[in-house]
Amino acid sequence: MAKEVAVLKRAKISQAQQYMILAVLGAAVVFGVALALSIFFGSKIAFNNGVIAEEEKTIVIYSKAIQEIGVCAKPKGEIYTDEELKKCNPNTVSTASVQDTLRSNILENMAKNEALASVPNEDASKCINPKTKKNYTYEELQELYNSADTDEKIASASNLIQSCSSLRVIPDALPVFKNEEALLASLNKLFNAAGLEPESLSPTNTTDVATFGTNLNTISLRLAVEAEAWQVEKLLDNIERSIRDFSIERATIEWQEGQLNLQAQANAFYMDPSILGESTTTISSGATSNEN
Repeated sequence: MAKEVAVLKRAKISQAQQYMILAVLGAAVVFGVALALSIFFGSKIAFNNGVIAEEEKTIVIYSKAIQEIGVCAKPKGEIYTDEELKKCNPNTVSTASVQDTLRSNILENMAKNEALASVPNEDASKCINPKTKKNYTYEELQELYNSADTDEKIASASNLIQSCSSLRVIPDALPVFKNEEALLASLNKLFNAAGLEPESLSPTNTTDVATFGTNLNTISLRLAVEAEAWQVEKLLDNIERSIRDFSIERATIEWQEGQLNLQAQANAFYMDPSILGESTTTISSGATSNEN
C-alpha cells in the first residue's frame, strides 16, 4: 500500500513538473513574441517619426526658398499652407508685397538701372521705343506687357522683355558657358564698328581658370589686323568699352608701309553655371538617414 502511494506521488510530481515546463515554455514563447513585436513596432514608430521629421524639414526648406525668391506672397506663419500655395500666382504678386527678396531686388533695382538700360542691344533697332527714340526702359516694357489684350500682343511683349530688358546685359557681359562662336561674332562686330575686317580671329582652344574671382574661366584667342592708326585705335577703344570684358595678355604693334600691324593674344571670361538640385534622403528602418 505504501509502495502504491509513493508511486502515485511520484507520478503526480512528474506530471506537475511537466505542467511547469510547459508553462515556462509557453511563457517564453509569449515573451519572445511580445519582444519581437515590441522591437518591430518600435522600429516602425522610429521610422515613421524619421520620415515625418524629414518631411517637416523639407517643407520648411521649400517654404524658405519660396519666400527668399519672392514668387508668392509671404505666408501668415513660418511655412506656406496648402491653401496659400493654391492661391499663389507669381504673375499677380507685386514686388511691394515681397520686399527684400531676390525678385524685388532684381526688378526694383537691377531692372530699373538706367546705366544697364542704356547699353545697346544686339538687335538695337528692335529695342528702341518709337515714342522716346531710346532703349525701352523696364517700366515701358512692363506697361506693354500689362496692356497687351491678345495672345499675339502678350507674346510680342514677352519677347521684348526677354531680349530688350536691361537684365540681358548681365549674361551678355559674363556668360555661364563657353561659347566661342558667340565670342568671335561679338568681336567681329567690334571690328566692323571700326570699319575693319580682321586678318585673323580665332580661339586658341586653351581654357583655364581665371586667377581672380570665383568660378571664372578664360577663353584664349588670337587676333590680327593691319590698318591705319586711327582705325586700330578705334578698334582698341571698342574692345575696351565692350560690355564683354577682354584682357589683352600680349600684343605687338608694328609700322608697315604707313599702316599699323596689330598682333595680339587676349582672354575673355565666362563663369561656371550655378546649378540648383534636389538632395535625396534615405531613411532606414533603424531611423538613420543618409543624404545624396
